[in-house]
Amino acid sequence: MLQIKLICVGKLRERFYIDAFEEYRKRLAAYCRLACADVAEQRLPDSPSDAQIRAALEKEAAEILKAIPADAYVVALCVEGRQVPSEAMAELIAGRENSGKPKLCFVIGGSFGLAESVKNRADLRLSMSKMTFPHHLARVMLAEQLYRGYKIKEGSRYHK
Repeated sequence: MLQIKLICVGKLRERFYIDAFEEYRKRLAAYCRLACADVAEQRLPDSPSDAQIRAALEKEAAEILKAIPADAYVVALCVEGRQVPSEAMAELIAGRENSGKPKLCFVIGGSFGLAESVKNRADLRLSMSKMTFPHHLARVMLAEQLYRGYKIKEGSRYHK
């Protein structure tokens, strides 16, 4: 069974995000072992300088990199990543399951994104959209896409 780890900057606080994520976590339990690790988002002033942002991202990166399993295939969610259809998520899942190294790790940054060191560690850079979404919503959207990927693999009508 595929082991999937989500490493997310920031903790879900809003009940509606928590409920939505937990619904997909419950659904995914039949298909994979899903773990989620939260990394504390660094606090910044209201109008941070570029240097302050870079320093905060590097502090977050140190924690993210420690949390990545050594033998995992790493996907960084970032705006400059590739956009792919849901069928490609199903192919990614199938590829990892058949790889002999069934560990998949997704990294979702905070409101300022991810440090270059995390992006450079990634095997794949993935973008959900050209639109901007709250990073907490990205966690829910990723969980839904993982579930959709499994449903595509099994030929379910969930994906139309």
